Amino acid sequence: MFEAIAFYLFAFLTITMFFITVTTSQALYALTALAAGMIFISAFFFILGADFLGAVQIIVYTGAVMALYAFGMMFFDTTREVKEKQGNKYIIIGLSTLAAILVVVIFATPMVSENIVALYPAIEGVGNTQEVGLVLFTKYLVPFEVAAIMLLVAMVAGIVLAGKKMDLSITLMNDEDLEKEKNKKVLS
Repeated sequence: MFEAIAFYLFAFLTITMFFITVTTSQALYALTALAAGMIFISAFFFILGADFLGAVQIIVYTGAVMALYAFGMMFFDTTREVKEKQGNKYIIIGLSTLAAILVVVIFATPMVSENIVALYPAIEGVGNTQEVGLVLFTKYLVPFEVAAIMLLVAMVAGIVLAGKKMDLSITLMNDEDLEKEKNKKVLS
């Protein structure tokens, strides 16, 4: 009974936080809601008895990844409107669908395969951490490595985006130029 109530509570809170992350236009609100959503995801691991994964979720994603995102957001001018170029919708939908199917197949194949078994089966009485490591580096090795590559690509993309030049440097402007820019934004 307690697990069901906790599951539905954390599910509602997680979906709410990620909805706020996607729909808000304020970067600080989006980052805060994203961090809260990741913490609520770790609650699912604690409910399932996977304490190690819950702690890793909090430390790695909420700590390190959110610090990286917050650091990257300091380089962006969030007050400026972003205009996106829209390409051909059919090509975007087709490539997105193909990529989603490919990712699902890559992740699902090792998990559903009966040929892949752990060389060292879990021993009773061993801690949760040893069992996670044993399964992670045997049956789930391919998804683990793909996730590592995706994190590496995200980190490199964050560095590239943070290094782009902005139109105006507020720190190099004098007071008159700052007032002119402020008046331009108010009028537009």
